[in-house]
Amino acid sequence: MIGLARTAPTWINMNHIQLTDAMFRVLRDFIYDISGIFFAEDQKAILESRLQQNIKKRQLTNFGDYYYYLKYDRNKEEEIGLLIDTITIHETYFFREKKQLDTFMDEVMPELAERGRKNGRIRIWSAGCATGEEPYTLAMLFLEHHDFRDINVEIYATDISRAALAMARRGVYRESSFRAIDPYFQKTYFTKEETEFRIMDKIKQPVVFLHLNLYEKERWGLLPEMDAIFCRNVIIYFDAASKKRSINAFFQKLQPGGFLLLGHSESLLALSTDFVLRHFKHDLLYQKPPDVKPNYFNLSDMNK
Repeated sequence: MIGLARTAPTWINMNHIQLTDAMFRVLRDFIYDISGIFFAEDQKAILESRLQQNIKKRQLTNFGDYYYYLKYDRNKEEEIGLLIDTITIHETYFFREKKQLDTFMDEVMPELAERGRKNGRIRIWSAGCATGEEPYTLAMLFLEHHDFRDINVEIYATDISRAALAMARRGVYRESSFRAIDPYFQKTYFTKEETEFRIMDKIKQPVVFLHLNLYEKERWGLLPEMDAIFCRNVIIYFDAASKKRSINAFFQKLQPGGFLLLGHSESLLALSTDFVLRHFKHDLLYQKPPDVKPNYFNLSDMNK
């Protein structure tokens, strides 16, 4: 997941279904409870607009009936998946936030390689991977880096949206996904198919895609401990409590000395004091202190 759809159409047609203040609060709380995504009061019009087609597709006439459908219909799980796809957008691209990636490749990856030579493998988590550009970018970086030729690299890529994951597994992208990529990578790791580009199997091979809602603490046990976690432009759409829960869980999931990479507009200020802030040549990254004793992930920690 990359973010919430932030704009609503300026026009209203005769078939537009109105969202009352009371029902907005009901749906907002429901969405928060299942995903951690929070709609502020000034985002009511956005939610109203985004859900119009969902309601009409089910041949319902109001938001109250739609809420009942989400809660009690036998097809509710399918509809909840569609709801999540509707309220989130997946606007991303290869080599996003290149300065951070350069720091990761030039200064962090050599440290990870040293660890990988001892353990035999490196595990990376792309949390909120959307349509796959981020984990595939990481796969390209590791394949290019000479220090990892004899180290097994595992990249776990998770997202709340099943539709986004389906696109990621397919691995076919349009030109817009390449606006920040060096032409070398596009020519080397993609094959052109008419107006689209298909990623090569050797880039797909180390990436494992999993459906995971960061808010569902019971599913975090599916993942092993990680050497680095990328969670960029995701937690900005959570409220403070959800942010703290997620950051605490990331801390638990990281190996001692592991790295947490957030989006350029995100920070741990007022969220966590567990991480240290590492100063590199051109960027700052969060790191779990190397001297922290390994601890088994405890699901109860998610409630803190």
